[in-house]
Amino acid sequence: MPETAPTGAGDRRAQIRLTPGEVADFLHSHRKVQVGTVGRHGEPHLSTLFYAMVDGRLAFWTYAASQKAVNLRRDDRVTCLVDDGESYGELRGVVLHGRAELSTEPETVLRVGTAVAAAMTGAAPESLATPDAQAGLARTGRKRVAVFVTVERTVSWDHGKL
Repeated sequence: MPETAPTGAGDRRAQIRLTPGEVADFLHSHRKVQVGTVGRHGEPHLSTLFYAMVDGRLAFWTYAASQKAVNLRRDDRVTCLVDDGESYGELRGVVLHGRAELSTEPETVLRVGTAVAAAMTGAAPESLATPDAQAGLARTGRKRVAVFVTVERTVSWDHGKL
């Protein structure tokens, strides 16, 4: 994922920036994301939800009638924030700017829903592969869309590097 913040000697942003490997590890180790979409009048619409990394991309599912899905069908631009830390020296985060790809394809929705359910519950994905679990997730998925984020720009920080 490309970084776009300026670099240079003494540049504090360069000092705290995560490497591409650190970004990947960070995204794989977290589960909640703040998703920003563009509202009808150009205003930001923010929501927090669970996500999973699916095929190397941040993915989530949401109700097809949700405001974020409505916004993304109208304008596919999306910004995602994953962060943690309680004190200044602990603050870490990754912002992904990009485009959202929505899928209503039942197998794709189920695959993303399974990954997100595993992330939410801490369950091993294999434990959700049982016929009963898959039937329940498929029922839940009937009213949902899967969303994949194609990253155009990444910004990251880790104040622990200071």
